[in-house]
Amino acid sequence: MKIAKPLVAAVLSGLMLTACASAPTVYRAQAGAPNDVGYSEYRLEAGRYRVTFQGGPGAPEAQIADYALLRAAELALGDGYDWFRVAYRSTSASGYDRGPRMSVGGGSASFGRHTSVGVGVGTSFDLGPGPSFAQSIEVVFGKGPTPRDRDAYDAREIVKTIGYGRGRI
Repeated sequence: MKIAKPLVAAVLSGLMLTACASAPTVYRAQAGAPNDVGYSEYRLEAGRYRVTFQGGPGAPEAQIADYALLRAAELALGDGYDWFRVAYRSTSASGYDRGPRMSVGGGSASFGRHTSVGVGVGTSFDLGPGPSFAQSIEVVFGKGPTPRDRDAYDAREIVKTIGYGRGRI
């Protein structure tokens, strides 16, 4: 019995740490599966794309939005444009859990002359890394000075700011 308690504690600790671990969300192209982490794009027409970035479990929503903008900026510069405007934006989440839960149960049984009553209380907590966010944006590219519009972005500035000077393009 002396060995069982530390062993059970070690196993439970390991399970809790495993449940909290998640793969990092890195900026890269999707490997092919629709729910794989990374970006994908679809050319709608000349100078217009739909860009989607799928984040991993627990990645901040703001990071996913930034990576979608970064990919749009790379596409704009790659096609010879200076700026882009976000014409449509959609964010979705999957993997939500409703949080901690508590339940109470009771029961009784009769065995001949003996009767017993029992009450139980149970709790559960979501130890997962959190929801997975995906952002899809439809962008329109342009040349020349960036319009003074809150949905218009200078492609070079986005690559420099969000891309941390990676020199991708």
